[in-house]
Amino acid sequence: MLSLSEYQNVISEEFSNLHIHKQPKNLYEPIDYILSLGGKRIRPVLTLLATDIFDGDYKKALPAAKAVEVFHNFSLVHDDIMDDAPLRRGHETVHEKWNINTGILSGDAMLILAYQYFEVYEPLIFQKLAKLFSKTALEVCEGQQYDVDFETRDDVTIPEYLKMIEYKTAVLLGAAMKMGAIVAATSEENADLIYNFGLNLGIAFQLQDDYLDAFGNPETFGKQVGGDIIENKKTYLYLKAIAFSNEKDKQQLLHLFSIQPNDNSDKIESVKTIFNTSGASKATQDAIAKYTEIAFETLEKMQISEDKKMVLRLFGEKLMNRNV
Repeated sequence: MLSLSEYQNVISEEFSNLHIHKQPKNLYEPIDYILSLGGKRIRPVLTLLATDIFDGDYKKALPAAKAVEVFHNFSLVHDDIMDDAPLRRGHETVHEKWNINTGILSGDAMLILAYQYFEVYEPLIFQKLAKLFSKTALEVCEGQQYDVDFETRDDVTIPEYLKMIEYKTAVLLGAAMKMGAIVAATSEENADLIYNFGLNLGIAFQLQDDYLDAFGNPETFGKQVGGDIIENKKTYLYLKAIAFSNEKDKQQLLHLFSIQPNDNSDKIESVKTIFNTSGASKATQDAIAKYTEIAFETLEKMQISEDKKMVLRLFGEKLMNRNV
């Protein structure tokens, strides 16, 4: 087996050599552009890792890994249009560099290109990969719609929020790992278990992202701390604070989240105080630990060696070990 950094190097090399020289140029250039911006590329790495975990040849999983990464970037191109985001990974977003119509059409083409990567596999593997991919792609779209809907709703529940982050973020992590298991032709039980490992780790990761957005170290978090608060996003922290707060703090929180987005440090500190005093911060940390533990519990059920279970555990610990 390779180390995580070695898998990342393999994926980086694949994408550095991936240039689509096709016409019309204005359809394919934006695809080359977004795929060249890099990022952690954790999802395709997971596909390669899972293939090796189940004694497959990770090189055979490269087409599936590329499909996962191209799909992920397709979703980012369209998300950036919906959010009117100016930057992605420190560079202009596709719709800013070109225009909205190009962003929509190039994104559509990326989704189709992602499916084409599966065509190299023999029929049974192809069928399993395509079925999982279609299910996951639809769930990601559903998660994005839930997220959009929540912006204008004041009655979002904790179960609804957890479902949203499961669909928008976690299912693709689970699917990336299950694709590796499918390529390795392991048992259905193993394939389902590694899917659940990735899914629950993905939920924990997103909850931790919510927590770090409020309480992270600006020097290590990688983006503006308090951004969700400024944007009035109804995160797990916020929903727990609403549920746990006394009436006075609840009304203050509702008021603070009715203020139009602006860079208001007083607002950020006031909200964080309520998050702490209400017990929402502790509840969020407990939920992170819960979903991480659920992920690790699935490892014990997999029919793999203890060494390979440890590889997955260490990956999970590294993923969740971000500075606060």
